[in-house]
Amino acid sequence: MAKSVKTKAAPKAAKGKVKKNIIVEQVDITPIEKQHVELVERKGIGHPDSISDGLAESVSQALCKMYLEYVGEILHHNTDQNEVVGGQSAPKFGGGRMLEPIYVLLVGRAITQVNGERLPFSTTARAAAMEYLKRFPNLNVDNDVIIDCKIGKGSQDLIQNFDELQKKCSTDFSGNSCLLANDTSFGCSYAPLSQTETVCLETERYINGAMKKKLKETGEDVKVMCARNGKKIDMTIACAMVDRYIPDADHYASVVQEMKQRVSDYAVKYTDYDVDVFINHADNPESGNFYLTVTGLSAENGDDGSVGRGNRVNGLITPYRPMSMEASAGKNPITHVGKMYNILANWIAKDVVKAGKGDILEAHVRILSQIGRPISDPQTCSVQLFMAPGISAANAAKWQKEAQGVADNWLENIGTVTEKVVKGQVTVF
Repeated sequence: MAKSVKTKAAPKAAKGKVKKNIIVEQVDITPIEKQHVELVERKGIGHPDSISDGLAESVSQALCKMYLEYVGEILHHNTDQNEVVGGQSAPKFGGGRMLEPIYVLLVGRAITQVNGERLPFSTTARAAAMEYLKRFPNLNVDNDVIIDCKIGKGSQDLIQNFDELQKKCSTDFSGNSCLLANDTSFGCSYAPLSQTETVCLETERYINGAMKKKLKETGEDVKVMCARNGKKIDMTIACAMVDRYIPDADHYASVVQEMKQRVSDYAVKYTDYDVDVFINHADNPESGNFYLTVTGLSAENGDDGSVGRGNRVNGLITPYRPMSMEASAGKNPITHVGKMYNILANWIAKDVVKAGKGDILEAHVRILSQIGRPISDPQTCSVQLFMAPGISAANAAKWQKEAQGVADNWLENIGTVTEKVVKGQVTVF
């Protein structure tokens, strides 16, 4: 909860390093693909909660760059507490109008001055938020959004206490530069994604990606919910439609029908399950009820958003899988384990499964920090392996040792997380 040191990947540990608390075990549980029911959700980039996550992360990255420019190192900050407060609009076929702007409140804590010199943290945060919102082409950022910045200085007592701890630690237990966890918390993830998870994730990316070139009527506020029952997936999609491109109810119906066909055709790339697609299921043409928006965002008309209330680091909400309630977006990418360990757990799980070459069906990873302890040496790193049927005890032991090595290597090089986050190469929602 204090100032952090310069960002760079941790060096390889020297020989004779202290063994980390990595526990690898084989567990006997039914893999997700073998279970009868599976529920998966993806909140798209224009969902109010995802907008909050995106704003938090963009502000954090901007502050990182500001700190590096002004003082040569990334200082303490957390911008994971912003709010998107819905505005008011009057959409209609052919084009409606905004009545009240969307209100964005940027909240968090940061180092605001160095050696008595005040840093431009507030203007930096506002500029980053404005720039991020420009990715929504139907939103007039200058007229339709109010951005309020209430980012303040962190607790001086906590900063001083943490600095005192930092002075006592020049290297961690494995020879790496010392970066101390700023909280006692855990991160978790798993691999690989199931077919249902993959099709859910990729469908939203398709709708907000390649499909936009064919259907500009579709907005960015998209939510995809997949419910698998046996070999069948019911996919329910809520997609805000942009009123200015839709002259009447017949055109709206044709857009929904074309979107359904395109999504159905796209889904077969990622699953061999039967997929039944439902789009804007709450529409009621008889009463004139359609999902119309002026901006393509439901935040224009009373729908609010908060950081951490949406997708996890892997881009999904998965009630049948290990999940952390941590809001990773906006947390500092140096010592905040709420971000670092969720990202790292995801990378470890993916590499363990890849190393298993089909013998490891699933890997679940949970990493627990202890405040004041080096982040590269967690209190516990639990790796659970779900083996394929018929794997011998000798092979199982081999893969457990392999998983131990993968986890140890990533913890040794945890600085890679910082590098990639600062460069914008890691998505956390």
